[in-house]
Amino acid sequence: MISQNSIAQVFETARVEEVIGDFVQLKKSGSNYKGLSPFSEERSPSFMVSPVKQIWKDFSSGKGGNAVTFLMEHEHFTYPEAIKYLAKKYNIEIEETERTDEEKEQADTRESLYLVSEYANTYFQKVLHNTNQGKAIGLSYFKERGFTEETIKKFQLGYSLDEWQAFTDDALGKGYNINFLEQTGLTIVKGEKRFDRFKGRVMFPIHSMSGRILGFGGRILVTDKKAAKYLNSPESEIYHKSKVLYGLFHAKQSIAKEDNCYLVEGYTDVIQFHQTGITNVVSSSGTALSADQIRLINRLTNNITVLFDGDAAGIRASIRGIDLILEQGVNVKICTFPDGEDPDSFSRSNTLEELTKYLNDNAKDFIQFKASLLVKEANNDPIKKAETIRDIVNSIAKIPDQIKREIYIQECACIMDISEEVLFSTLAQINKKESQEENKNYKQDQKAFQVVKNEPQPKQKVDVQFELERKIIEILMLYGDRVEQFEDLILTEDETSKELVLEPTKHETRVFEKVYLDLQEDEMQFSNPQFKALYYSIIDKLNQDEDFSTKNFINQLDQDSASTVTTILMEDERYNLHDWERNQIVPKEKKDSVSQLVSQTILSLRCHLIDQKVAEYKNETLNANADTRTIMEDVKDYVGLKMLLSRKLGKVLS
Repeated sequence: MISQNSIAQVFETARVEEVIGDFVQLKKSGSNYKGLSPFSEERSPSFMVSPVKQIWKDFSSGKGGNAVTFLMEHEHFTYPEAIKYLAKKYNIEIEETERTDEEKEQADTRESLYLVSEYANTYFQKVLHNTNQGKAIGLSYFKERGFTEETIKKFQLGYSLDEWQAFTDDALGKGYNINFLEQTGLTIVKGEKRFDRFKGRVMFPIHSMSGRILGFGGRILVTDKKAAKYLNSPESEIYHKSKVLYGLFHAKQSIAKEDNCYLVEGYTDVIQFHQTGITNVVSSSGTALSADQIRLINRLTNNITVLFDGDAAGIRASIRGIDLILEQGVNVKICTFPDGEDPDSFSRSNTLEELTKYLNDNAKDFIQFKASLLVKEANNDPIKKAETIRDIVNSIAKIPDQIKREIYIQECACIMDISEEVLFSTLAQINKKESQEENKNYKQDQKAFQVVKNEPQPKQKVDVQFELERKIIEILMLYGDRVEQFEDLILTEDETSKELVLEPTKHETRVFEKVYLDLQEDEMQFSNPQFKALYYSIIDKLNQDEDFSTKNFINQLDQDSASTVTTILMEDERYNLHDWERNQIVPKEKKDSVSQLVSQTILSLRCHLIDQKVAEYKNETLNANADTRTIMEDVKDYVGLKMLLSRKLGKVLS
């Protein structure tokens, strides 16, 4: 268990914009930051972070919370893991007690898979550095590749002994469950027999964006035609190849800072680039590039530079991934190395300055690269040239941004010496064909099931009381401790006409006291249990703590309540996503009229509750034994009260 003192220190130190900035590219938007949602596929920002309130809200998925809840949602951390991650990030020493065997047993499957993977990573590193076989074979190989001791430790490289059960026996001896060893793919189970999957391989651990071990890549060092040169962990609950990029954990901050990501093919390409001094580089780890992987990069930058080996056949096979990048609305450049060179070998034989200059000088726009590559293959054949042009236009058609499409068409026309009109016509044909295909698929999907035609459903009514109670929570959270001047209308008798009139009186008080006293006056109760619990918690905190902090209050709530409060507080930030101020539209801020907002909300709630009471009385009149006269008198009193409140409400609104 982590001590409360350590938890409080973590919450006090951690900055939500810094924590989320490690995973999402955030851009300043007024007093807030905005970015692309890490929880859904989108091209327009709907993710908002408030440094002032120390909370975040994702309007596309509905998720929200503080720095800890972000890590729990995004990285699937448990609460203690999120606290430990933040403590490590901010160099805070954690005080905790040792977990009991019973607590270890209670860890869920997913957490157990992480624990097994972490143990394996530590084991492979120990074998590399502390055994004769590890040093003679594994460490020698890494040194031959030119990796320094510092680089080897930074990427946590390891070695798996060339023995059938060395790792498995060690793990079982330490109490790890064979089921989890099998599920991570570290151990292969065949009946009664158990084998180490990565026997006799150098090990490359694959990290999540936050640094957790998801799986491994292992390279064999002996010539064996029956064995694959590289072997990856199989798919598991924690490892999905198409959703992971090797090196992203080490590269994420550099990618955001440089606003560009170099995409290579292998593990050693990434490591060698880092050692040379270029750290904004990741690898697809030998698997075909996927849309999920591109979206991972797109959270940090909108620019990708793909680095290809000098092998022409490899380039032709890999170029298919370019269209996938374009489809995601990401800007892409391509850089190839001389024949016989790859990112690993080239960076090993060049200095940082030489490598940087080469990348800058040779990175081509995808149109230029694809045109030069395909034109060589066409070899002055008109038919092949026509196919080449169509191939390029097909790529341009993938780009979602219309302005970019038009610019690329103009560039293609210039490079290929063909009229823009023809290319625009071809582009229109391709778009039309794709649209027809989508239409066809849609119709087929519709035929796949019978649609039962129902009567049109009435529009769902707005739950007025829910919205008003929600508004009260918002007011208390944002302005509860503020002192405001309120104007109340008191019912008095006019000395001349002897009629009852509303006399305005002004007084200053704290907002939460005004809300509390007004609700108490009519004995109004919250109907929503969560709002009711939050209301009394907030009132209690405001009464006891003169320096009330929304951040501290949210940090003390359970996850469900914290999510509710975050949603309430961030709802008004939604307009910032649309840059209204840039279009000379400046919404009036609530803090400019807090007293009006408070009075209006309380009076509206009173009127709503009166309407509910009148409706109840009307239902009672349907009862044969009801005292109709008494009921009608009560209704009359309530209607009169509502008219009085409406006059007050009208006064407030004016």
